Amino acid sequence: LQDKLHLNLCRNRTLVAIGTHDLDSIKPPFIYDAREPKQIKFRSLNQKDEMHTHLKRYVSIIQDSDVYPVIYDSNNVVLSLPPIINGEHSKISLNTKNVFIECTAVDLHKANVVLNIMVTMFAQYCSKPFEIESVEVEQVDGKVIVYPDLSDRVQDISVKKINQRIGIQVNAEKAATLLNRMCLGTKIIDSDTIRVNIPVTRADILHFCDIAEDCAVAYGFNNIRKTVPKTSCIGNQFELNRVSDLLRHSVAESGFIEALTFTLCSCPDVAEKFGKNIENIPAVHIANPKTQDFQIGRTSLLPGLLKTIANNQGTALPIQLFEVSDVILKDSTRETGCRNERHLCAVFYNKTPGFEIIHGLLDRIMTLVKVPYNENRTNDKGYYLNNQCEDSAFFPGRHAQVIVRGENIGVVGVLHPNVIEHFSLKLPCSVLEINIEPFI
Repeated sequence: LQDKLHLNLCRNRTLVAIGTHDLDSIKPPFIYDAREPKQIKFRSLNQKDEMHTHLKRYVSIIQDSDVYPVIYDSNNVVLSLPPIINGEHSKISLNTKNVFIECTAVDLHKANVVLNIMVTMFAQYCSKPFEIESVEVEQVDGKVIVYPDLSDRVQDISVKKINQRIGIQVNAEKAATLLNRMCLGTKIIDSDTIRVNIPVTRADILHFCDIAEDCAVAYGFNNIRKTVPKTSCIGNQFELNRVSDLLRHSVAESGFIEALTFTLCSCPDVAEKFGKNIENIPAVHIANPKTQDFQIGRTSLLPGLLKTIANNQGTALPIQLFEVSDVILKDSTRETGCRNERHLCAVFYNKTPGFEIIHGLLDRIMTLVKVPYNENRTNDKGYYLNNQCEDSAFFPGRHAQVIVRGENIGVVGVLHPNVIEHFSLKLPCSVLEINIEPFI
């Protein structure tokens, strides 16, 4: 169970690490501290000698930290080095009578879930079944919290709503019986309301839908009668995907061939090769890349297309490629810390730059999305090209920003010879890359 929790809910110990110890071999209170690796010396689990050199093969999770987390008892004995490994001193054996369970985490909610699952699992094997002793945890600010919190969650649900959601007809008594089969405690409040007690072992129940699903499982999916819906609804295509498909067809009809490139790329692909600094690019970095070719999420579609051309230089000229896909940009305002942005990128590779081809493609795209050209550039209507800009990736004076309704959505121009050389190309290349989300 501990290994399964580490693998799934704990995400290979990156969110939560679980430690189990023989309580009789250690002395409370316990201290959770951070120390330099050279100061940590103990005998790790299933090892004979006391050392610190063995830590090297366990530190992939915390290798970027100057100090490592460690748990000591009052005798300065190391219990564990979370999230890496436990100490041999407090190892559980066949003679263990009392078990001490500790969870360290970067997510307090998941730590509580894991701790509750572990203690309830151990409790059923106690000499006195389900005997659990709580522990006081004193935080840095002096606040004391008692763990574990094994109180049930309570939620009132509507029987009518359950019937509507599942497609069955049961009364409150029958619904309560079905939920009891799924190990959920119930109390009938009235003919339409049931109070459900959700035990700590059911952390998977987050919403009314989860309770309704348990009721359906107990009822039996095969016993639910199939009925024809009262209304017929036809789902529409997501608007961004609809516009993307329209642009794909239009660009393909203009003589360009669609390519599908990797979402991940190397740091030089989006920075050094374009004469830019990776620190100034809002790229999402992979914590543990398996290869140097896939270090970050792409912030532009252009590197992938240029590498595609580099690997197909034997193809008859001109080479005209395009791609409509998402790029990944760092965004601190989002819950995930990043966001996707749908881009369109087109490349023209020939003996001559062919900027007029790319410019014509841009005009065709703007006609398709019904954005007129703004000649006076004095208001936020239409689009125009702003050539008063600098970009190390492009030939000086031969590139411009694409401004739509006052917003910069991309760039068009002729690539700088240095960029051509960095991607192992030999001929000039014109490119267009724009964000198509403003057209939605």
